[in-house]
Amino acid sequence: MGNLLHGIPINRQMNYVGNFLTLLNPYALVGAVATLLLFLRHGALYLELKVPDELSEGAHKIAYRVGMWATVFYFAFVVMRYFEANFAHRLGIDPGPIPVLAGISIIAVRFLLPGRQRGWAFFAGGLTIVFSVISVFLVLFPRVMISTLNPDWTLTIYNASSNPYSLKVMTIVAISVLPIVLAYQAWSYWVFRKRVSLKDTFHY
Repeated sequence: MGNLLHGIPINRQMNYVGNFLTLLNPYALVGAVATLLLFLRHGALYLELKVPDELSEGAHKIAYRVGMWATVFYFAFVVMRYFEANFAHRLGIDPGPIPVLAGISIIAVRFLLPGRQRGWAFFAGGLTIVFSVISVFLVLFPRVMISTLNPDWTLTIYNASSNPYSLKVMTIVAISVLPIVLAYQAWSYWVFRKRVSLKDTFHY
């Protein structure tokens, strides 16, 4: 994701011409660490909601400690975009309401955790992820991969898309399968909606 925002060397033929080390630039690495810590914290917040009180305390400590570093790297990634990412000139200093909401939600988790407001903390953490993903799409659109060699060689949803027939088939398949996926996800969350207890047993 960091490299998508930063840009990579793509030539006129729309081929990647860098090497593995090209991808290991500071901006991408900070983004990778921020993303890892963000999801690690979110996983700990989920465990805090689901596991027994005996284990919930450990999940809470992990969420709090990891959350501090997740917040630091998250905002470091945001600040670095003004110096590293070549899309910053499109937004200026004001990134817009959705990125601001992402920043507010990640800070909110820090204030909700000490009060043991587990549900609200998990909800705020989810908003951080959702708003961050939306921000990436808004910043890149209509681009998919930015070329650092020449803006005209950037991959967009227009020059990198499949032919109309393939897109039509993919749309039909997506519309047909999506309800099944959503139903399965809803059923899974419903089955596992309760907090796990140490007294729970499984019968085969």
